[in-house]
Amino acid sequence: MPALDDRCSLRSLAAREPLAGTASTIQRWLLIEHPGPWGRDGLLDARLPAGLGRELRDLEHRTGARVLLIRKPDRSPQYGDDNLICFAVDTGDAWLGSAVVDRIEDAAHLDPRERASFAGDGAGAPLFVVCTHGRRDPCCAERGRPLAEAAAAAGREVVWESTHVGGDRFAGNLVAFPHGLYFGRVEPEEAADLMRAYREGTIAPLHRYRGRSSNAFHVQAAERAVRDHLGLDRIDDVVRVCDTRRGDRAEVGCDTPLGHFVVHLERMSGPPMRLTCHSSAEEAAVAWRVLAIERDRGVL
Repeated sequence: MPALDDRCSLRSLAAREPLAGTASTIQRWLLIEHPGPWGRDGLLDARLPAGLGRELRDLEHRTGARVLLIRKPDRSPQYGDDNLICFAVDTGDAWLGSAVVDRIEDAAHLDPRERASFAGDGAGAPLFVVCTHGRRDPCCAERGRPLAEAAAAAGREVVWESTHVGGDRFAGNLVAFPHGLYFGRVEPEEAADLMRAYREGTIAPLHRYRGRSSNAFHVQAAERAVRDHLGLDRIDDVVRVCDTRRGDRAEVGCDTPLGHFVVHLERMSGPPMRLTCHSSAEEAAVAWRVLAIERDRGVL
């Protein structure tokens, strides 16, 4: 276990690693209520019925979805001891549905692509997930749990702790569903305002925004750059309409209320460092650097 002053989140902060363009690239999700403990691998090491973790991992491979285990910050069941809730999310069109199962084994038979199996049409209350998977990385526990508690105080009914969402070194990590908006390095005192903004259709604080999980990394970086450049914070203010990538260069075209903009980016490697608290070797983190933002006056 690394010393407290050698946590991956502190190394990332000291290296001034940018948050933009770092959200895990996942469109479909299945969130399954399970109080824990979770173990190092959220599915294979959790205290689940024999063989269920492997079944859920197979479900991921079969559907292309990410399966998370979730629990309330106080670990009390949502519906008592008899029923467990599961959520399916498609961040591509911001759809969220729910299903209640009698046994957790029944969750392995859910398919997040089959919307008819879930109640909801995407128009319901938002859902906030905070990664607190400390066995995966201690930063997620040390920074995630205070964030989860603060978020729950602002809206317990829609806040859940979760297993690994990606980017341990950006803890505390919060994901806002159904859009799949990632926020990193979120402080507990920022939780209430962040959640309120999302309910109102805005992204705030923008400097904590990592990207939308349905977008590729270079598209995430371009979206954030356009928002910073124009001061746009509505969720639908920046819409990708086209993008091209050739090796380490990319161009992303975005529609905004202020016109069409093209972002030119270059993929860069940062200094080698241990990217998680458990890393045994150094790696170079990759980031997309904005070269230019141009207004395309030929697009109406």
